[in-house]
Amino acid sequence: MEKPTHLIEFESMLLGRYSLVTRTKRRLDRSAYTLLSRLSGADSMSINQLSDTLGLEASTLRRQTTAMMNDGLIERIPDPDGGMARRFRVTDEGKRLLDSDRTDSVHDLDVIMADWTPEDVTTFATYLERFNTDIERLTGRPWPRPPHTRPDVGQ
Repeated sequence: MEKPTHLIEFESMLLGRYSLVTRTKRRLDRSAYTLLSRLSGADSMSINQLSDTLGLEASTLRRQTTAMMNDGLIERIPDPDGGMARRFRVTDEGKRLLDSDRTDSVHDLDVIMADWTPEDVTTFATYLERFNTDIERLTGRPWPRPPHTRPDVGQ
C-alpha cells in the first residue's frame, strides 16, 4: 500500500495543472500574479528582497519586473529608507488587474466547491494554510497573510 503522501503528491500535480486551465480568462500570467500578490502585501521591495522571499534568482526577477514595468503593473521607486537599491511597488493598474483576477479566481473556486458544505470549505482552507505555512517554515520564506484570509464557517 502506498503512503498517503503519494496521493498528496499526485493531487498536488493535478492542482497545478488545473490552476492553469481555470485561469484562461485571466489577464495576468502566473509569475505576474504571484509577484503582484507579494508586492501588494508590502509598501515596496527590492530585487534582493523579492529574491529572498520568492526563492528566485535575481536575473529571473529582473526579467519579470522589466516586463511588468513595461506593462504598467509595477513601478521602480527610490528606497524610502535612503538605501542605494531601487524598489518596486504596485501601480494602480497592477492593483486593478490583480483584484480583478483574484475576484475571478474566487468565483471559480465558488463554482468548483458549490456542492461543498461551508464547514468542508473551511476545513480545506485550514489544512491548505497549514500545509503552506509548514513549507514556509521549512524553507524560511514566510508569506504574509492579510487578516481577511482567515475563513469563517458559513462564508
